[in-house]
Amino acid sequence: MSPENIIQILTTELDGVAPKASWGETALFYNPGNLLPNGVYFCTIKEKDGDHDKSSNLKRDSIFRLSIGVGKDNYEKHFGTKPKRPAKGCIVNTGHDFTKLDELMPHPIYAWMSWVQILSPSKASFDLILPLIKDAHAIASLNFNKKVTKNKGQAV
Repeated sequence: MSPENIIQILTTELDGVAPKASWGETALFYNPGNLLPNGVYFCTIKEKDGDHDKSSNLKRDSIFRLSIGVGKDNYEKHFGTKPKRPAKGCIVNTGHDFTKLDELMPHPIYAWMSWVQILSPSKASFDLILPLIKDAHAIASLNFNKKVTKNKGQAV
């Protein structure tokens, strides 16, 4: 699969998805009607290493990282207790090889926030993790509705 394939599938199958690309990364926000400046992101696709994140070695040809904010329950169901927040410029200590392709694992930096990653997923792996992406989308929808309700209350 390619980043473009994944973005096309998610924008077609899930409602209110607004992709926003910048600096080699596309963030997928839940933002129906563009009611918030960005919305609430639930998934990202990163195609190049950043200054403070080279843990997945994305400089390899055609390698990208699909990251998903799965929520605490899903994270702990798959990986147990979330790790502690890493020090600035460091990665979480989970024992995973964050450069391994096509395997769902904790996110090297944001696992403490219940994010997971898979590098360059195959179609079969993507189909297996699609329910996690849909759950992340549902969580983003709830958080979006809370923000919109809060913003309406402030405008009154």
